[in-house]
Amino acid sequence: MDPVSQALLALAISRAGFNRLTRLATPMILVASLALDIDIFSYIGGARAYLMWRCTATHSIPGAVAIAAVVATLFTIAGRKHATMPIRFGRAFTVCLAGTLAHVAFDLCGSYGVKLLWPFSGRWFALGLIAMLDPWVLFVLLGGILVPALFRLITEEIGAKQKSRTAARGAIAALVLLAIYAGGREILYMRAIQMLESRFYRGEAPVSVGAFPESTNPFKWDGVVVTGAALLRVDVPVLGRGFDPFAAQVFFKPAESAALEAARATPSASLFLSFARFPYAHVANDDAGIHVEINDLRFSVHSPPTRAVRAEIDLSSQNQIVREKLEFAGNWWR
Repeated sequence: MDPVSQALLALAISRAGFNRLTRLATPMILVASLALDIDIFSYIGGARAYLMWRCTATHSIPGAVAIAAVVATLFTIAGRKHATMPIRFGRAFTVCLAGTLAHVAFDLCGSYGVKLLWPFSGRWFALGLIAMLDPWVLFVLLGGILVPALFRLITEEIGAKQKSRTAARGAIAALVLLAIYAGGREILYMRAIQMLESRFYRGEAPVSVGAFPESTNPFKWDGVVVTGAALLRVDVPVLGRGFDPFAAQVFFKPAESAALEAARATPSASLFLSFARFPYAHVANDDAGIHVEINDLRFSVHSPPTRAVRAEIDLSSQNQIVREKLEFAGNWWR
């Protein structure tokens, strides 16, 4: 998810009651939560480093626990000399762990995915319920934080204790509404999947399907369908009768060949295919040899604020690997 939503989520969790556990709880939970996104700087090392490390180590359960422990230790050291309220590691760790695990859970709801069990497993997990930049999530979280503050300004005679309760109630309400929103998205997601699976596409039944949420309209999903001959991209309005499988954008699969098999076996393609959910290849022949490009169709059907990656492999006319690489396929904000 975007860093603004992550910061607002951490702030809401703090106000919901974790800020009562220890002094400096709010900055603790903010630092711990946002620290997970330090892996975004892996893009400096290029597409291969980004694909290997983004949403991997720091977004795993062991990584979240380790980051919470580090941040809690730093705050404990910094606050241990306070005359009356030294920071205790146990409570600091609890606060920081709430921030890091909430961050991982939030990103799990997206379509990019996280490696929850790294380094024990390289499997990607993604629920695909919420868009990377979702204005409804921002609205709910901002409302839970700002409405109590506005209410306190209007009611001038409110006491300090009541202020605290008002802020906590607003944050709890925001978190509850966020959970309800995610649950509603799950229902709509299952509806989109059922619609995609129930149709034929160019005379073929789907082999596999996927649905990706749009940012602004919860009732419209971007669908991906895999058949024996092609991959298709189609709009899926989950309400009404606007679903038209004949309007799908078609990406034909290339014929199987020794060149394509050799390209898939390269380290770059192997790494990419371990990540891609809906890979599709394009094979071009010319006098210089054979060029194979492999993309993930999910990056063509929705707009995550992340770098899409693709694999490119050049082969000789004898199917010998000449060059292979991973590269970014688009701009930062797609």
